[in-house]
Amino acid sequence: MERACEVKASKFKRICVFCGSSQGKKTSYQEAAIELGKVLRGCCNLFKGFENIDLVYGGGSIGLMGLVSQAVHDGGRHVIGVIPKTLMPRELTGETVGEVKAVADMHQRKAEMARHSDAFIALPGGYGTLEELLEVITWAQLGIHDKPVGLLNVDGYYNSLLSFIDKAVEEGFISPNARHIIVSAPTAKELVKKLEVIVCKRKILKILAFDFLSMYLAMNGLRQTELGDGAVGLLSEYDMSRGYYDISGRRDWRRGRRREDEEEGPPLLIKLAH
Repeated sequence: MERACEVKASKFKRICVFCGSSQGKKTSYQEAAIELGKVLRGCCNLFKGFENIDLVYGGGSIGLMGLVSQAVHDGGRHVIGVIPKTLMPRELTGETVGEVKAVADMHQRKAEMARHSDAFIALPGGYGTLEELLEVITWAQLGIHDKPVGLLNVDGYYNSLLSFIDKAVEEGFISPNARHIIVSAPTAKELVKKLEVIVCKRKILKILAFDFLSMYLAMNGLRQTELGDGAVGLLSEYDMSRGYYDISGRRDWRRGRRREDEEEGPPLLIKLAH
């Protein structure tokens, strides 16, 4: 599947970047923000036939936000900044780049950023960056979106957060499959490639799932309408919290009720995703 997912052109039109309104103490954080901007605008020749990616971000002109947005804008790509009106005096200084969308509050900011994006990347940042990051992870866990989420783990900045997530999995507060919602990499080039591969894998898995279920129906003499919600959907979207493609409505996937000790979904699909 890795070879089948070799990326020739970007799957993304826009990527949302969460990052700090401060630059941080290490120059490596600033360099990573600029490098990410260069990768998005396509100057690094990451992919053969690379399609440049536009940026959605928090709208500020200071800190890492200012660096990544300027780098993307300098490469001729479109930049959408979403910022609450109350933060404009604090986070906008000097000339702005790209399109600035002023919104009422932080909740609307996050919703707008998510609506305009195909994927999410978090650079180093503070409370605000973490809050934005964890919210989109939670949305993915709840099935609100299936957009990939990545951590740009510059100089191990997010090692402690990743350790916390692993501890939460170990203690039973996060499901093992939900751990796969987030991926990380130390460089922008590697991270964007990982996010691209995730999208490709999901498309392949969806095709395999539909093919398998069609074969199962034919072998067992079932019509599509005999499966839960009927012919309108053989399978629901990829369930990120469970890690498999699931029957529409998550009801019976064959004749009769499933046993109490039996996992939901056709067995060959349950572990297909990971």
